[in-house]
Amino acid sequence: MHIYIHIPFCRQACYYCDFHFSTNQQSKHDMVKAIIKELRLQKHYLPATPIETIYFGGGTPSLLSASEITEILDAIKENFNLRENPEITLEANPDDLTPTKLSELATTGINRLSIGIQSFFDPHLKSLNRAHNSSEALSSVRLAQQLGLTNISVDLIYAIPHPSHEVLYQDLQQVIGLGIPHISAYCLTIEPKTTFGNWLKNKKMSPIDESYAAEQFEILVHELDQQHYQQYEISNFATKGHYSKHNTAYWKAEPYLGVGPSAHSFNGLSRSFNVAHNTKFLHAIQNGEIPATTEILSSADKTNEYLLTGLRTMWGVRYDRLMQLSQGQFMQEREGKLAQLLKENLVEEKELGIVITQKGKLFADRIASELFID
Repeated sequence: MHIYIHIPFCRQACYYCDFHFSTNQQSKHDMVKAIIKELRLQKHYLPATPIETIYFGGGTPSLLSASEITEILDAIKENFNLRENPEITLEANPDDLTPTKLSELATTGINRLSIGIQSFFDPHLKSLNRAHNSSEALSSVRLAQQLGLTNISVDLIYAIPHPSHEVLYQDLQQVIGLGIPHISAYCLTIEPKTTFGNWLKNKKMSPIDESYAAEQFEILVHELDQQHYQQYEISNFATKGHYSKHNTAYWKAEPYLGVGPSAHSFNGLSRSFNVAHNTKFLHAIQNGEIPATTEILSSADKTNEYLLTGLRTMWGVRYDRLMQLSQGQFMQEREGKLAQLLKENLVEEKELGIVITQKGKLFADRIASELFID
C-alpha cells in the first residue's frame, strides 16, 4: 500500500507545467492542516496491510518546512500501519536545497530526494522559466550527498530546441559524474493550459520536432545503458537497487491513497479524483467532507490501465493477469492484434507475458492502445 501527498504550491510557474499548483502560498499552513485532516478521514480507504512508500509530490513539496513535513508524517503514522523503513520521497527544487534546509530534511524521515533539475544548461533553464540555475543544480546534489541523502533521483527534460545534441550529452555526463543512482527523463511536451501552449496557439513558438525528440531519446537510452543504468520504465533509469518503489507500485497497479487537491486514489476497484482547486478542497475538508469524484472501474478499464502502465516497464504484462482482469476476454478480443505486434517486433514474449522491444519503446502508448479491449 502507498500514500501520495500533493503539495499544490510553487514559487513560479514553469512554462511547460500543467500540474495543479498555485504561486500564492498564503494558504500553505491551512493546506497542511487540511492534508492532515484528510489523512484521518481516509484512514480506512486502504486495506490494513503496511504502507510501503510515501511520496510528497506537487507543486513543490520542498517549500514545506521540516516541521510541516514531520506533522504530515506523524499523521500518517497515527492513522496507518507503516512497514519498517518505508521509502519516503520528497520532490524538491534545487533552489530550495540550501545547507540549512537539507540539514533539517535529514531529521524528518525523508530518505529519498527527487530533484527537479531538468537541465544543467542555463539558457535551457531560462527558456523553461525554472527558478534555479546550473550552479544551484550542482550544489543541491553535492550538499545532499555530503549530508548522507544519497538516494537521489533527478528529473531531466529532453527535446528542448537546440541546434545540436551537445547539451543533452553534457547533461548526462553531469548526472553520471555526480553518481546519481536514478534519472527520470521526460520529453518536452506542449500542453494546452500552459505558457508554451498559449505561445504555440498564437504561433509564438513551433511544435516539438518529433524526429529530434526521437534522436534525443535514443541518445539518452544508449548513454545511460553504457553506464549500467537500467531502463526499467520508458522514462526512468536506475542503477541496481535504486528503482522508485513508489512509482513502480503505480505501474504494477497496486492500491494507493492520494491526499491533497488534484490527488488521485486507487483501491483496486475504483479510482477517486480530488478536486483540483485549493479553496474548494480546503472548504470541503474543513467541513469533514472529501471533495472527490469516484469512478468504478470496469474489467475493460482495469485491463487497459494495466496494459498502458505495464507495457512501459521492463517487466511488461503477464498473460494470466490480463485474463484475470479482462474476465477471460483479452485473448478472445486481441489475439490477432497481438500476433501482428509480435511479427512487427514491437513486442516480444517473455516469462509468461509480453514486453516492449527496443524498437517499440518509441511507440509504447500506441502499442498499448492497440491492445485495449472494449
